[in-house]
Amino acid sequence: MRIALLVFAKAPVPGEAKTRLIPALGPGGAAVLSARLTRRTLRTAAAGDWASTVLCCAPDATHDFFALCRRLHGVILRDQRGADLGERMHEAFDWALGSHDAAILVGTDIPSMGPDDLAGAAEALRGGADAVLGPAQDGGYWLIGLRQTSPTLFSGVAWSTPAVAAATRQRLQALGWRWSELPPRHDLDNPEDLDELPGVPGGVDLLSGLAVRPDHET
Repeated sequence: MRIALLVFAKAPVPGEAKTRLIPALGPGGAAVLSARLTRRTLRTAAAGDWASTVLCCAPDATHDFFALCRRLHGVILRDQRGADLGERMHEAFDWALGSHDAAILVGTDIPSMGPDDLAGAAEALRGGADAVLGPAQDGGYWLIGLRQTSPTLFSGVAWSTPAVAAATRQRLQALGWRWSELPPRHDLDNPEDLDELPGVPGGVDLLSGLAVRPDHET
């Protein structure tokens, strides 16, 4: 089975990347951490056997950081296309499934995600699941894999709320699709989430050299 891995990432522009971490790290520190998280995700991806690894770039693929990722990690660069996150995700799946049997989409905000997680998602799809979901502890999801796609999964979803994973399960059920779930993972969105990093393998390296403001010491 030919499986594409889609990695959604935002250009590490100070003031625009990881904005919810700016109170703890400042604009520059948040941007540096964003870049480190993206490269960590791509190193994790490199352990898998993917037909294609695609870095889906926002706002587009022209930032120098994305060119660096292509050079160092051998990824395909592609713009994210769509008016909101749901449209961008559906468009990426629609494109990938035009030339692959399945696709798995992840973000870059799950520092605890390892190669075994991605391998487990791929195995579920190879085993006949129509979809695989990696729920996040905040009620969202950190991974979604599909053998087919439908706008039903992505339209009208209240993104960045605790209802995302539950709404997605309801839609999968309404579609009559069989799905598998991976263990919940903790994502890195808010300053208090930085406290989790020292307990993640390599997490201290992600914060190396970054000045965490006193209210958010890890």
